[in-house]
Amino acid sequence: MTQARKNYPGLEFRHGFAETFRSEETFDYVVLANLVGYLDDVQGVLENLKALCGRSTRLVIHYYNYLWEPLLALGDRLGLRMKQGKQNWLSLDDLENLLHLAGFETVKRLRKTLFPYHIPFVSAFLNRVIGNLPWINRLCLSEYIVARPAARPVTQRPSVSIVVAAKDERGNIRELVRRVPSFNAPTEIIFVDGHSTDGTQEEVQRVAAEFPEKKIRLYDQGATRGKGAAVRLGFDKAEHDVLMILDADISVAPEDMTKFYDQLAAGRGELINGSRLVYPMEKEAMRFLNILGNKFFSMAFTYLLGQRLKDTLCGTKVLFKSDYEKILANRAYFGDFDPFGDFDLLFGAAKLNLKILELPVRYYERRYGDIKIRRFRHGMLLLGMCALALRRLKFV
Repeated sequence: MTQARKNYPGLEFRHGFAETFRSEETFDYVVLANLVGYLDDVQGVLENLKALCGRSTRLVIHYYNYLWEPLLALGDRLGLRMKQGKQNWLSLDDLENLLHLAGFETVKRLRKTLFPYHIPFVSAFLNRVIGNLPWINRLCLSEYIVARPAARPVTQRPSVSIVVAAKDERGNIRELVRRVPSFNAPTEIIFVDGHSTDGTQEEVQRVAAEFPEKKIRLYDQGATRGKGAAVRLGFDKAEHDVLMILDADISVAPEDMTKFYDQLAAGRGELINGSRLVYPMEKEAMRFLNILGNKFFSMAFTYLLGQRLKDTLCGTKVLFKSDYEKILANRAYFGDFDPFGDFDLLFGAAKLNLKILELPVRYYERRYGDIKIRRFRHGMLLLGMCALALRRLKFV
Protein backbone atom coordinates (compact mmCIF):
# COMPACT_ATOMS: atom_id res chain seq x y z
CA MET A 1 0.00 0.00 0.00
CA THR A 2 2.88 2.37 0.79
CA GLN A 3 4.40 1.68 -2.63
CA ALA A 4 1.05 2.21 -4.36
CA ARG A 5 0.64 5.62 -2.73
CA LYS A 6 4.19 6.54 -3.71
CA ASN A 7 3.69 5.47 -7.34
CA TYR A 8 0.28 7.13 -7.69
CA PRO A 9 0.17 10.17 -5.40
CA GLY A 10 -2.94 11.50 -7.12
CA LEU A 11 -5.05 8.50 -6.06
CA GLU A 12 -6.59 7.71 -2.68
CA PHE A 13 -6.15 4.18 -1.32
CA ARG A 14 -7.91 2.32 1.49
CA HIS A 15 -7.17 -1.20 2.70
CA GLY A 16 -8.65 -3.64 5.16
CA PHE A 17 -9.79 -7.21 5.74
CA ALA A 18 -12.09 -8.35 2.93
CA GLU A 19 -14.47 -10.17 5.30
CA THR A 20 -15.05 -7.18 7.57
CA PHE A 21 -14.18 -4.02 5.62
CA ARG A 22 -16.96 -1.40 5.81
CA SER A 23 -17.28 2.10 4.40
CA GLU A 24 -19.99 4.73 3.98
CA GLU A 25 -18.65 5.61 0.52
CA THR A 26 -18.26 3.67 -2.72
CA PHE A 27 -15.04 3.29 -4.71
CA ASP A 28 -13.92 3.44 -8.32
CA TYR A 29 -11.99 0.17 -7.96
CA VAL A 30 -12.08 -2.65 -5.43
CA VAL A 31 -9.02 -4.91 -5.73
CA LEU A 32 -8.57 -8.44 -4.40
CA ALA A 33 -4.90 -9.16 -5.05
CA ASN A 34 -3.90 -12.83 -4.63
CA LEU A 35 -6.54 -13.17 -1.90
CA VAL A 36 -9.38 -15.42 -3.06
CA GLY A 37 -7.28 -18.55 -2.55
CA TYR A 38 -7.30 -18.01 1.22
CA LEU A 39 -10.97 -17.13 1.72
CA ASP A 40 -13.25 -19.61 3.49
CA ASP A 41 -16.33 -18.22 1.69
CA VAL A 42 -15.46 -16.48 -1.59
CA GLN A 43 -19.09 -15.89 -2.53
CA GLY A 44 -19.87 -14.38 0.88
CA VAL A 45 -16.95 -11.94 0.63
CA LEU A 46 -18.00 -10.89 -2.86
CA GLU A 47 -21.55 -10.29 -1.66
CA ASN A 48 -20.25 -8.15 1.22
CA LEU A 49 -18.13 -6.10 -1.19
CA LYS A 50 -21.22 -5.02 -3.14
CA ALA A 51 -21.81 -2.38 -0.45
CA LEU A 52 -18.56 -0.71 -1.59
CA CYS A 53 -19.60 -0.61 -5.25
CA GLY A 54 -21.46 2.08 -7.14
CA ARG A 55 -22.80 1.81 -10.69
CA SER A 56 -19.39 2.47 -12.27
CA THR A 57 -17.21 0.56 -9.76
CA ARG A 58 -14.88 -2.09 -11.15
CA LEU A 59 -13.93 -5.13 -9.07
CA VAL A 60 -10.49 -6.53 -9.98
CA ILE A 61 -9.54 -10.05 -8.85
CA HIS A 62 -6.01 -11.39 -9.23
CA TYR A 63 -5.17 -15.06 -8.73
CA TYR A 64 -2.74 -17.59 -10.14
CA ASN A 65 -3.15 -20.11 -12.93
CA TYR A 66 -3.55 -23.55 -11.34
CA LEU A 67 -1.52 -25.08 -14.18
CA TRP A 68 1.48 -23.64 -12.34
CA GLU A 69 0.69 -25.51 -9.12
CA PRO A 70 3.40 -28.22 -9.58
CA LEU A 71 6.11 -25.60 -10.28
CA LEU A 72 4.97 -23.39 -7.41
CA ALA A 73 4.92 -26.36 -5.02
CA LEU A 74 8.45 -27.24 -6.13
CA GLY A 75 9.50 -23.64 -5.46
CA ASP A 76 8.08 -23.97 -1.94
CA ARG A 77 10.11 -27.12 -1.27
CA LEU A 78 13.31 -25.62 -2.67
CA GLY A 79 12.91 -22.43 -0.68
CA LEU A 80 12.67 -20.27 -3.81
CA ARG A 81 9.55 -18.49 -2.60
CA MET A 82 7.64 -17.90 0.62
CA LYS A 83 5.51 -20.89 1.57
CA GLN A 84 1.85 -20.28 0.76
CA GLY A 85 0.03 -23.25 2.29
CA LYS A 86 -3.11 -24.83 0.85
CA GLN A 87 -5.25 -22.58 -1.30
CA ASN A 88 -8.60 -22.80 -3.05
CA TRP A 89 -8.53 -24.37 -6.50
CA LEU A 90 -10.16 -21.67 -8.61
CA SER A 91 -10.08 -21.28 -12.37
CA LEU A 92 -11.23 -18.15 -14.19
CA ASP A 93 -14.48 -19.97 -14.96
CA ASP A 94 -14.95 -20.71 -11.24
CA LEU A 95 -14.35 -17.08 -10.34
CA GLU A 96 -16.73 -15.87 -13.04
CA ASN A 97 -19.43 -18.20 -11.69
CA LEU A 98 -18.88 -16.98 -8.12
CA LEU A 99 -19.11 -13.39 -9.30
CA HIS A 100 -22.40 -14.17 -11.02
CA LEU A 101 -23.76 -15.78 -7.84
CA ALA A 102 -22.76 -12.69 -5.86
CA GLY A 103 -24.45 -10.23 -8.21
CA PHE A 104 -21.55 -9.19 -10.46
CA GLU A 105 -20.93 -9.63 -14.17
CA THR A 106 -17.59 -10.07 -15.90
CA VAL A 107 -16.29 -7.29 -18.12
CA LYS A 108 -13.04 -8.95 -19.21
CA ARG A 109 -10.56 -11.71 -18.35
CA LEU A 110 -6.79 -11.28 -18.59
CA ARG A 111 -3.71 -13.45 -18.27
CA LYS A 112 -0.22 -12.04 -17.70
CA THR A 113 3.36 -13.12 -16.78
CA LEU A 114 4.56 -16.03 -18.87
CA PHE A 115 8.09 -15.93 -17.39
CA PRO A 116 8.17 -14.82 -13.71
CA TYR A 117 11.98 -14.80 -13.34
CA HIS A 118 13.72 -11.53 -14.18
CA ILE A 119 16.28 -11.61 -16.97
CA PRO A 120 16.95 -8.20 -18.55
CA PHE A 121 15.23 -7.79 -21.94
CA VAL A 122 14.33 -11.49 -22.11
CA SER A 123 11.65 -11.33 -19.41
CA ALA A 124 10.12 -8.18 -20.89
CA PHE A 125 9.93 -9.72 -24.36
CA LEU A 126 8.43 -13.00 -23.12
CA ASN A 127 5.90 -11.33 -20.83
CA ARG A 128 4.84 -8.36 -22.96
CA VAL A 129 4.88 -9.96 -26.40
CA ILE A 130 4.94 -13.76 -26.40
CA GLY A 131 2.78 -14.07 -23.27
CA ASN A 132 0.03 -11.98 -24.86
CA LEU A 133 -0.32 -14.10 -28.00
CA PRO A 134 -3.47 -16.24 -28.38
CA TRP A 135 -3.27 -19.78 -26.96
CA ILE A 136 0.22 -19.17 -25.50
CA ASN A 137 -1.52 -16.69 -23.21
CA ARG A 138 -3.29 -19.60 -21.46
CA LEU A 139 0.07 -20.65 -19.97
CA CYS A 140 0.62 -17.38 -18.09
CA LEU A 141 1.00 -17.43 -14.32
CA SER A 142 -1.22 -14.50 -13.31
CA GLU A 143 -4.94 -14.39 -14.05
CA TYR A 144 -7.26 -11.42 -13.66
CA ILE A 145 -10.97 -10.81 -13.84
CA VAL A 146 -12.47 -7.33 -14.11
CA ALA A 147 -16.14 -7.29 -13.08
CA ARG A 148 -18.87 -4.75 -12.39
CA PRO A 149 -22.07 -4.83 -10.33
CA ALA A 150 -24.89 -6.52 -12.24
CA ALA A 151 -27.07 -4.28 -14.41
CA ARG A 152 -28.84 -1.49 -12.56
CA PRO A 153 -31.46 0.50 -14.49
CA VAL A 154 -31.44 4.28 -14.19
CA THR A 155 -34.26 5.70 -12.11
CA GLN A 156 -35.26 8.44 -14.58
CA ARG A 157 -35.38 8.42 -18.36
CA PRO A 158 -32.17 10.15 -19.52
CA SER A 159 -32.23 12.83 -22.19
CA VAL A 160 -30.82 12.12 -25.67
CA SER A 161 -28.42 13.82 -28.11
CA ILE A 162 -28.29 12.19 -31.57
CA VAL A 163 -25.20 13.14 -33.58
CA VAL A 164 -25.37 12.78 -37.38
CA ALA A 165 -22.16 13.32 -39.37
CA ALA A 166 -23.24 14.23 -42.91
CA LYS A 167 -21.42 14.85 -46.17
CA ASP A 168 -23.46 15.14 -49.36
CA GLU A 169 -26.54 13.52 -47.80
CA ARG A 170 -29.22 16.02 -48.84
CA GLY A 171 -31.60 13.33 -50.08
CA ASN A 172 -31.56 11.48 -46.73
CA ILE A 173 -32.06 14.36 -44.30
CA ARG A 174 -35.84 14.67 -44.21
CA GLU A 175 -36.50 10.92 -43.99
CA LEU A 176 -33.94 10.51 -41.21
CA VAL A 177 -35.45 13.32 -39.15
CA ARG A 178 -39.01 12.13 -39.76
CA ARG A 179 -38.12 8.61 -38.59
CA VAL A 180 -36.20 9.54 -35.42
CA PRO A 181 -38.35 8.04 -32.65
CA SER A 182 -39.65 9.57 -29.46
CA PHE A 183 -37.74 8.42 -26.38
CA ASN A 184 -40.22 9.97 -23.96
CA ALA A 185 -37.34 12.17 -22.88
CA PRO A 186 -35.84 15.49 -24.04
CA THR A 187 -34.14 14.88 -27.40
CA GLU A 188 -31.97 16.89 -29.77
CA ILE A 189 -30.56 16.06 -33.22
CA ILE A 190 -27.14 17.52 -34.01
CA PHE A 191 -26.03 17.57 -37.64
CA VAL A 192 -22.34 18.15 -38.36
CA ASP A 193 -21.75 18.87 -42.02
CA GLY A 194 -18.41 17.86 -43.51
CA HIS A 195 -17.90 20.10 -46.56
CA SER A 196 -21.01 19.06 -48.50
CA THR A 197 -21.45 20.34 -52.05
CA ASP A 198 -25.01 19.12 -52.71
CA GLY A 199 -26.93 21.51 -50.47
CA THR A 200 -26.98 19.33 -47.34
CA GLN A 201 -26.69 22.30 -44.97
CA GLU A 202 -29.57 24.13 -46.62
CA GLU A 203 -31.68 20.96 -46.44
CA VAL A 204 -30.97 20.54 -42.72
CA GLN A 205 -32.07 24.13 -42.11
CA ARG A 206 -35.26 23.62 -44.14
CA VAL A 207 -36.11 20.37 -42.31
CA ALA A 208 -35.36 21.98 -38.93
CA ALA A 209 -37.99 24.61 -39.72
CA GLU A 210 -40.44 21.90 -40.83
CA PHE A 211 -39.97 19.84 -37.63
CA PRO A 212 -39.34 22.40 -34.85
CA GLU A 213 -40.30 19.84 -32.19
CA LYS A 214 -37.24 17.75 -33.14
CA LYS A 215 -34.82 20.37 -31.71
CA ILE A 216 -32.38 20.24 -34.64
CA ARG A 217 -29.01 22.02 -34.56
CA LEU A 218 -26.47 22.31 -37.39
CA TYR A 219 -22.69 22.80 -37.19
CA ASP A 220 -20.13 23.16 -39.94
CA GLN A 221 -17.13 20.85 -39.50
CA GLY A 222 -14.81 23.67 -40.47
CA ALA A 223 -11.13 22.94 -41.03
CA THR A 224 -11.26 19.33 -39.80
CA ARG A 225 -12.07 16.37 -42.02
CA GLY A 226 -13.42 12.86 -41.54
CA LYS A 227 -16.35 11.35 -39.69
CA GLY A 228 -14.35 10.95 -36.48
CA ALA A 229 -13.71 14.70 -36.17
CA ALA A 230 -17.37 15.41 -37.00
CA VAL A 231 -18.61 13.03 -34.30
CA ARG A 232 -16.27 14.52 -31.71
CA LEU A 233 -17.51 18.02 -32.57
CA GLY A 234 -21.10 16.84 -32.22
CA PHE A 235 -20.38 15.21 -28.87
CA ASP A 236 -18.72 18.40 -27.63
CA LYS A 237 -21.85 20.38 -28.56
CA ALA A 238 -24.30 17.82 -27.10
CA GLU A 239 -26.28 18.98 -24.07
CA HIS A 240 -28.05 15.77 -23.00
CA ASP A 241 -27.26 12.62 -21.00
CA VAL A 242 -27.08 9.97 -23.75
CA LEU A 243 -24.91 10.32 -26.86
CA MET A 244 -25.97 8.48 -30.03
CA ILE A 245 -24.22 8.19 -33.39
CA LEU A 246 -26.64 7.70 -36.28
CA ASP A 247 -25.29 7.40 -39.83
CA ALA A 248 -26.80 9.84 -42.30
CA ASP A 249 -27.18 7.16 -45.00
CA ILE A 250 -30.00 5.52 -42.96
CA SER A 251 -28.36 2.11 -43.41
CA VAL A 252 -29.44 1.47 -39.81
CA ALA A 253 -33.10 2.29 -39.20
CA PRO A 254 -33.55 5.37 -36.96
CA GLU A 255 -36.44 3.53 -35.28
CA ASP A 256 -33.91 1.01 -33.90
CA MET A 257 -32.32 3.68 -31.71
CA THR A 258 -34.96 2.96 -29.06
CA LYS A 259 -33.42 -0.51 -28.66
CA PHE A 260 -30.01 1.03 -27.97
CA TYR A 261 -31.56 3.51 -25.55
CA ASP A 262 -33.41 0.82 -23.62
CA GLN A 263 -30.30 -1.36 -23.19
CA LEU A 264 -28.20 1.58 -21.98
CA ALA A 265 -30.91 2.82 -19.59
CA ALA A 266 -31.36 -0.71 -18.23
CA GLY A 267 -27.65 -0.79 -17.36
CA ARG A 268 -26.91 -3.87 -19.47
CA GLY A 269 -23.99 -2.19 -21.18
CA GLU A 270 -22.03 1.05 -21.08
CA LEU A 271 -21.15 1.26 -24.78
CA ILE A 272 -23.88 -0.20 -26.98
CA ASN A 273 -22.43 -1.17 -30.38
CA GLY A 274 -24.55 -2.06 -33.39
CA SER A 275 -23.94 -5.41 -35.11
CA ARG A 276 -24.98 -5.72 -38.77
CA LEU A 277 -23.69 -9.28 -39.14
CA VAL A 278 -26.66 -11.17 -37.65
CA TYR A 279 -29.74 -10.52 -39.79
CA PRO A 280 -29.85 -10.93 -43.60
CA MET A 281 -28.85 -7.76 -45.45
CA GLU A 282 -30.28 -6.12 -48.50
CA LYS A 283 -28.41 -7.10 -51.65
CA GLU A 284 -26.26 -3.98 -52.03
CA ALA A 285 -25.93 -3.11 -48.34
CA MET A 286 -22.44 -4.60 -47.92
CA ARG A 287 -20.11 -5.92 -50.58
CA PHE A 288 -18.44 -9.31 -50.23
CA LEU A 289 -14.94 -7.97 -49.56
CA ASN A 290 -16.38 -5.67 -46.90
CA ILE A 291 -17.99 -8.69 -45.22
CA LEU A 292 -14.65 -10.53 -45.22
CA GLY A 293 -12.95 -7.46 -43.77
CA ASN A 294 -15.58 -7.21 -41.05
CA LYS A 295 -15.06 -10.87 -40.12
CA PHE A 296 -11.29 -10.41 -39.88
CA PHE A 297 -11.50 -7.24 -37.79
CA SER A 298 -14.14 -8.86 -35.59
CA MET A 299 -11.68 -11.58 -34.56
CA ALA A 300 -8.83 -9.09 -34.23
CA PHE A 301 -10.73 -6.65 -32.03
CA THR A 302 -12.26 -9.38 -29.86
CA TYR A 303 -8.68 -10.44 -29.05
CA LEU A 304 -7.39 -6.88 -28.65
CA LEU A 305 -10.21 -5.51 -26.48
CA GLY A 306 -10.82 -8.62 -24.40
CA GLN A 307 -14.57 -8.39 -25.09
CA ARG A 308 -16.55 -10.10 -27.83
CA LEU A 309 -17.22 -7.95 -30.89
CA LYS A 310 -18.83 -9.31 -34.04
CA ASP A 311 -19.04 -6.03 -35.95
CA THR A 312 -16.44 -3.35 -35.22
CA LEU A 313 -17.30 -1.22 -38.24
CA CYS A 314 -20.97 -0.44 -37.57
CA GLY A 315 -21.25 3.32 -37.15
CA THR A 316 -24.17 3.16 -34.71
CA LYS A 317 -22.95 3.51 -31.11
CA VAL A 318 -24.58 4.77 -27.92
CA LEU A 319 -23.14 5.69 -24.51
CA PHE A 320 -23.67 8.05 -21.61
CA LYS A 321 -22.02 11.43 -21.95
CA SER A 322 -20.42 10.94 -18.54
CA ASP A 323 -18.61 7.85 -19.84
CA TYR A 324 -17.61 9.65 -23.04
CA GLU A 325 -16.04 12.38 -20.92
CA LYS A 326 -13.90 9.71 -19.21
CA ILE A 327 -12.81 8.41 -22.61
CA LEU A 328 -12.05 11.98 -23.68
CA ALA A 329 -9.94 12.58 -20.56
CA ASN A 330 -7.84 9.49 -21.40
CA ARG A 331 -7.61 10.06 -25.17
CA ALA A 332 -3.94 11.04 -24.98
CA TYR A 333 -3.09 7.40 -24.17
CA PHE A 334 -3.93 6.40 -27.75
CA GLY A 335 -3.63 9.78 -29.46
CA ASP A 336 -5.86 11.39 -32.08
CA PHE A 337 -5.62 8.41 -34.41
CA ASP A 338 -9.14 7.60 -35.59
CA PRO A 339 -10.62 9.14 -38.77
CA PHE A 340 -13.87 7.16 -38.34
CA GLY A 341 -14.85 7.85 -34.72
CA ASP A 342 -15.71 4.23 -33.91
CA PHE A 343 -12.36 2.98 -32.65
CA ASP A 344 -11.66 5.97 -30.47
CA LEU A 345 -14.74 4.88 -28.51
CA LEU A 346 -14.01 1.14 -28.60
CA PHE A 347 -10.38 1.49 -27.53
CA GLY A 348 -11.23 4.06 -24.88
CA ALA A 349 -14.05 1.94 -23.47
CA ALA A 350 -11.81 -1.13 -23.32
CA LYS A 351 -9.04 0.81 -21.57
CA LEU A 352 -11.56 2.03 -18.94
CA ASN A 353 -13.08 -1.47 -18.57
CA LEU A 354 -16.51 -0.30 -19.70
CA LYS A 355 -18.96 -3.05 -20.59
CA ILE A 356 -19.34 -3.18 -24.40
CA LEU A 357 -22.64 -4.71 -25.51
CA GLU A 358 -23.52 -5.63 -29.09
CA LEU A 359 -27.05 -5.09 -30.34
CA PRO A 360 -28.07 -6.76 -33.65
CA VAL A 361 -29.57 -4.41 -36.24
CA ARG A 362 -30.76 -4.83 -39.80
CA TYR A 363 -28.53 -3.22 -42.40
CA TYR A 364 -30.07 -1.51 -45.43
CA GLU A 365 -28.53 -0.35 -48.70
CA ARG A 366 -28.00 3.34 -49.29
CA ARG A 367 -30.83 5.08 -51.19
CA TYR A 368 -29.08 8.39 -51.92
CA GLY A 369 -25.49 9.52 -52.39
CA ASP A 370 -22.20 7.69 -52.65
CA ILE A 371 -20.54 5.21 -50.28
CA LYS A 372 -17.83 6.99 -48.28
CA ILE A 373 -15.82 3.88 -47.37
CA ARG A 374 -12.74 3.14 -49.52
CA ARG A 375 -12.11 -0.53 -48.93
CA PHE A 376 -8.36 -0.82 -49.46
CA ARG A 377 -7.21 2.58 -48.21
CA HIS A 378 -9.41 2.41 -45.13
CA GLY A 379 -8.51 -1.25 -44.65
CA MET A 380 -4.86 -0.27 -44.32
CA LEU A 381 -5.85 2.40 -41.79
CA LEU A 382 -7.69 -0.24 -39.77
CA LEU A 383 -4.64 -2.50 -39.78
CA GLY A 384 -2.61 0.41 -38.46
CA MET A 385 -5.16 0.93 -35.68
CA CYS A 386 -4.95 -2.76 -34.82
CA ALA A 387 -1.19 -2.39 -34.46
CA LEU A 388 -1.71 0.62 -32.19
CA ALA A 389 -4.19 -1.29 -30.02
CA LEU A 390 -1.80 -4.25 -29.86
CA ARG A 391 0.93 -2.01 -28.51
CA ARG A 392 -1.25 -0.02 -26.12
CA LEU A 393 -3.65 -2.69 -24.85
CA LYS A 394 -1.72 -5.97 -25.09
CA PHE A 395 2.04 -5.46 -25.23
CA VAL A 396 2.20 -3.52 -21.96
